[in-house]
Amino acid sequence: MFHALSSGPVPSGVAVIRISGPGTLALIAQLTGAPLPPPRTAMLRSISADGRLIDRPLILIFPAPHSFTGDDVAEIHAHGSPAVVAAILALLAQHGSTPAEPGQFSRRAFENGRMDLTQAEALADLIAAETDAQRDQALANAGGRLRQLADDWRHRLIALMANIEAHLDFADEGDVADSAAHNLAPATSGIAALAHDIQTALATAPMAERIRQGLSIAIIGPPNAGKSSLMNALARRDVAIVTPIAGTTRDLIEVQLNLAGRPITLIDTAGLRDTQDPVEAEGIARARARAASADLVLNMGDTPVANSLRLVNRIDESGLPAGFHNGCAHISATSGAGLAELEQWLADWASDRIPAGEPPVVTSARQAHLLGETLGFLRAAIAESDPVLQAESLRSAADSLGRLTGRIDPEQVLGAIFSRFCIGK
Repeated sequence: MFHALSSGPVPSGVAVIRISGPGTLALIAQLTGAPLPPPRTAMLRSISADGRLIDRPLILIFPAPHSFTGDDVAEIHAHGSPAVVAAILALLAQHGSTPAEPGQFSRRAFENGRMDLTQAEALADLIAAETDAQRDQALANAGGRLRQLADDWRHRLIALMANIEAHLDFADEGDVADSAAHNLAPATSGIAALAHDIQTALATAPMAERIRQGLSIAIIGPPNAGKSSLMNALARRDVAIVTPIAGTTRDLIEVQLNLAGRPITLIDTAGLRDTQDPVEAEGIARARARAASADLVLNMGDTPVANSLRLVNRIDESGLPAGFHNGCAHISATSGAGLAELEQWLADWASDRIPAGEPPVVTSARQAHLLGETLGFLRAAIAESDPVLQAESLRSAADSLGRLTGRIDPEQVLGAIFSRFCIGK
């Protein structure tokens, strides 16, 4: 039996304390001294210790197996006072419950068959989602989309393996031998069709990584071009120091933005110029490297840069018109002139690179690696003319596919996945 504060940090309006494991329902009855509420029905109860009232929280119970973890689960919805929460957690520990480790609730759900590894990964992504695109991608697999595909692939693979194994194991029996031999060629075409479907799903992995990690936009230009002012204007808060002193920004400054529901990392960089200052020179070198790797460069200088949008700043001083002219964005980072047009351009750019529609299927490096392994074994099976070697390749493919959902998985992989979760999930 284990427990954790599953809601946000206290103080808060309400604090949700979750308990799971054998003995949970008996513990709740003991703590409240009252009958248990009906399953999934919140009822007010009192919790006391040593004759002193701690709180009057709402209590919910979820008897096994119809709970998140598959074990008995209870939730205490208490007032979000640090004193109340600390007292209830201490009381649970006194009655034999242990503090949960990161991901322990979700791991029990996996061990009890309530979710597979692809759903567990998606749940962790959903908790961390900051944009619409990240949320939609996580929700799709949390609902079992990749699990359903993997189950279909596994059933097809088992049928193909059974066909070849029948040919190998019962070749001396006339009826089976004739039937299996007749179906070996269709089996190869079936393997090819399965490989095609897995390749189609695997092709979505780069887009999923882009949604997970986001797009990067670097702002470059000479000193005092207004890079930090633009950074603050786009972020709508002061994240970079702005002074008239050249070389104020000496290192990369990054801020996370949400553009049209797409995750963006905006990077302010050191002003590009020749300098003898070794610290500033290092900042300039980092600026050039970051610009080279960015998805887009907002160029506030005259030097041509690949994959960039040219910005002309301080139009309030020059008298130039705001907006886009001759492929350049005319703006004033201080007055805000032209910024609405620039933000709309950036939102359209982000939408083009992360288009709306069906979220990617393969959403983690682990999934991509295992499906890549599976695909490799299937291709090896297609290339084999010897049914013995073909069957061995299919068995290896089935092993890789089993590790995708967790039917077959080493302990260290489980630890790596569930350690990403927060305490209480």
